[in-house]
Amino acid sequence: MLIQVIISLLISLVVSVIAGFVYIPMLRRVKAGQSIREDGPIWHTGKQGTPTIGGIIFISGIVAAVSVMGFVQGQHGDISHLFVLACSLLYGLIGFIDDYKKVKLKQNLGLRVWQKFGLQFLVAVLFIFIMHHYGKISSEVYVPFLNISFQMPVILYYVFAIFVILGTVNSVNITDGIDGLATGVTVPVAVTFVFIALLWGDFSSGIFAGALVGGLVGFLFFNFHPAKVFMGDTGSLFLGGAVCALAFALDIPLLLITLGVVYFVETMSDIIQIGYFKLTNGKRVFKMAPLHHHLEMCGWNEYKIFTVAISISIVFAIISYVGIMGR
Repeated sequence: MLIQVIISLLISLVVSVIAGFVYIPMLRRVKAGQSIREDGPIWHTGKQGTPTIGGIIFISGIVAAVSVMGFVQGQHGDISHLFVLACSLLYGLIGFIDDYKKVKLKQNLGLRVWQKFGLQFLVAVLFIFIMHHYGKISSEVYVPFLNISFQMPVILYYVFAIFVILGTVNSVNITDGIDGLATGVTVPVAVTFVFIALLWGDFSSGIFAGALVGGLVGFLFFNFHPAKVFMGDTGSLFLGGAVCALAFALDIPLLLITLGVVYFVETMSDIIQIGYFKLTNGKRVFKMAPLHHHLEMCGWNEYKIFTVAISISIVFAIISYVGIMGR
């Protein structure tokens, strides 16, 4: 199984790198440039016009790898990787629609909040329903570190699952705010899923997780500071969908609390800022939210933020893996 996962990783890596060299010039030609928030850091205005919708690059690699390496497994009746891929692609499609509207309108707007949330909700319901219908998940919830499980009523489990999915997808989206951040932070997360899949002999999840690692490493070649391309909502929503879909496929959604700690902290900084602003009639906890912008305002450069965030993600990835070893 290890060989298949490695091959999946390599296919995704190579295809993503090739796709980057092909897609980036195309995105420039069609003027698919990023619009920068007017209320964002002033120095981000230099990024204006950098090609966006770059998530297509690693999505191409992942689709290629899963299609090739998942074919044999599909013949044996195990198609969990296809459910995970479908969930990821649907979220990526929502992001693409949002990106397209932004690029077409030449402003940092896209789908309305209720439209984006409504579509995300529908995908979450569909994914959980299909996974439950085909027996890929149950309403039993495993608690990492404590190595215990407890049964939930089915309806309550659906509510829990939808909350986790929507929270994860949007947390990854929020994290994508500076060069390479969401990409780099997600690599240790994906690597952890690879090791868990190998530990438990879950081939389907393993080939997808391996493809995810390869695609992100390939994309980081173009997305690392100074970024030649941004993933856009196409990429960040795809990543959010991939992370939560893998967590449910491996039956470890609660592990996202530690495994996705950077996503969680970024999102909480945003929530705290908005809540405190409203409660105090305009006062702020952070100089700017989410947290990576606050750190920029405090004098941290993008490379330092990237390095610290990746280091934290790696440490918590190791902690998370230890937390499930007793299962």
